[in-house]
Amino acid sequence: MESEKNGKKTKIGIISLGCPRTLVDSEVMLGHLAKAGYGMAKRTEESDVLVINTCSFIEDAKRESVETILQAISLKKEGKIQAVVVSGCLAQRYQKELLDQLPEVDYFLGTGDCEEIVTAVGKSLGGKKGAAVGVPNYLYNHITPRLILTPSHYAYVKISEGCEHHCTFCVIPQMKGPHRSREIQSVVEEVKQLAGRGIKELNLVSQDSSSFGRDRYGEVRLPELLRRLCEETPAQWLRLLYTYPSNISDELLSVMADYPQICKYMDLPLQHINDRILKSMSRDQITRRGIEELLKKIRKQVPGVAIRTAFIVGYPGETEGEFKELMDFIQETQFDRMGAFIYSQEEGSRAAKLPDQIPFDRKKERFERLMSLQQEIASQMNARLLGQTVKVIIDEPSPDDPKVYLGRTEYDAPEVDGQIYVKRRTVSKNGKWEVESGKRVSPGDFVKVKITDTLEYDLVGEICE
Repeated sequence: MESEKNGKKTKIGIISLGCPRTLVDSEVMLGHLAKAGYGMAKRTEESDVLVINTCSFIEDAKRESVETILQAISLKKEGKIQAVVVSGCLAQRYQKELLDQLPEVDYFLGTGDCEEIVTAVGKSLGGKKGAAVGVPNYLYNHITPRLILTPSHYAYVKISEGCEHHCTFCVIPQMKGPHRSREIQSVVEEVKQLAGRGIKELNLVSQDSSSFGRDRYGEVRLPELLRRLCEETPAQWLRLLYTYPSNISDELLSVMADYPQICKYMDLPLQHINDRILKSMSRDQITRRGIEELLKKIRKQVPGVAIRTAFIVGYPGETEGEFKELMDFIQETQFDRMGAFIYSQEEGSRAAKLPDQIPFDRKKERFERLMSLQQEIASQMNARLLGQTVKVIIDEPSPDDPKVYLGRTEYDAPEVDGQIYVKRRTVSKNGKWEVESGKRVSPGDFVKVKITDTLEYDLVGEICE
């Protein structure tokens, strides 16, 4: 192991691409490296070894991963870094191709090989190339070393890994393996540890959070997990991400409604609404009618809930009529938060072999129409908040104005949803409006904010006494 050279710690830099689930894996790898005595580089150019944890969910993600790897290789050729290690989904999915086409990379690690990172870095520094890309079955726990990369007031907790749903457009099960849940007690202990360090917001993530426990306990145990997290840990905000629509139970909704620590935020990717498309996607465990009934039930049983969803546009064979059905549904339903993806023809997926693949220009045009509609809806929904007072967690000072902070409500997940521009309260003095001097707030503080202006996706407000 070469954690030190010439009396100085070897520094590791990491670039984590893709979703928060990948970020957790990056944090675990850094934890193992720190435990082994390696130092952490604050900037890429200070790295001795650069680890790139990749994403390959869709074409854009693959392109970003490859471009990042090529940039790292250039730094290595220039002598600015000593070695490059590539991990994650791209390495898991394209091991043979990457070994052939990118010989400059020193080591490759698959999605289930996080614990091999110390060996990979040590061998890379010793001039040995290699790969550890096995069957993905790894699952970290509360005693696994982990170095948190998010701001000090929020973190992600992966409650399970892998996926049992075989949607035709998706290759995640191939890259992440079958669904495997952590022990409830392990998750509780981890949240205790993180909250005890002052982390206010814990975001629970997995490929399919709503199936938590089924593989380990023989039944879904997500409501029990949430209940225990609320009753046994000091977490102030718990946010549940990535739930599957056919697995939302009355018990889950009851727990969400009963405990104030649980953010009233339902992340429910629907992908489409047309029954024929849903069947082709292998997502017909719930039909359009079932989805509509589910949304009504969620809004009734969890008062004030914000529902976030995501849709795919341009799926093979999607007609203009089916796309219009989706647009009409979005207009009628008025989702609080919504994202969309342009369908990506992923090799290895069943949908890639379907006839009637739609030209990119048409897919892009539909995407733009859909997002334009959602922009109007979001703007109208924000306008209803004008004059209301909301609870906000402060994320950071605005880089553009020292008198403004950036924050979020419980209805906004980090990095994906809108934010609030929070101003310190203004007062009138001698006919002039001035910012009132008073206690400054810090990241992680909860404050009450009165909404004074609304934007398309964001809000503007002032701190209330």
